[in-house]
Amino acid sequence: MRTSLTSLAQAEASAESTPLEGLLRPAVTLFVVLSLITGLAYPLLTTGVAQAVFPDQANGSLVRDAGGQVIGSSLIGQAFGDPRHFWGRPSATAPMAYNAGASTGSNLGPSNPALHDAVKARIEALRAADPGNTAPVPIDLVTASGSGLDPEMSRAAADYQAARVARVRGLSVAQVRQLIDQNTRTPWLGFLGEPRVNVLELNLALDALPARP
Repeated sequence: MRTSLTSLAQAEASAESTPLEGLLRPAVTLFVVLSLITGLAYPLLTTGVAQAVFPDQANGSLVRDAGGQVIGSSLIGQAFGDPRHFWGRPSATAPMAYNAGASTGSNLGPSNPALHDAVKARIEALRAADPGNTAPVPIDLVTASGSGLDPEMSRAAADYQAARVARVRGLSVAQVRQLIDQNTRTPWLGFLGEPRVNVLELNLALDALPARP
């Protein structure tokens, strides 16, 4: 018992006599080393790998026109209202549609009259642009998403607008549907997700067609 008390007293005396410098030095050294690894080396490594393996995605999946000028990103939608173009999913972001700095949904519940009025107005706009089209309007053409930035639409939404775009541009419906086929993205691994079409890329393909004589 006396030996144990003596050992405990010696340990306490040794701890009390340990200089503060002896505790700070390893702590500061560890802090500097970890800061260099996690704050410098690791970010540089991951950035380098991303630029080498996935350069397009690492730089924002930018979309360029024929002249090489950046006109958008394949990850963020844009507002199209001209009947000559395909229209994407509505956006509820403020103060403008597809505002990437204010990604949000409308947060309107199914029983909210404001949602009913918004959907009704969007349906009327689609009908006015294509009066002869009596097909059911795909839901993603009249409802906003949770992000408000959707760059893609369903294949049904693209097919719904094909006849209008073909008529306004003086093209055949077959030509327009061929472009839709070329810009349709299939489900990942063949079964995860739904076929979808990037609106900006499809409209760029449309604009690249020879002008109507």
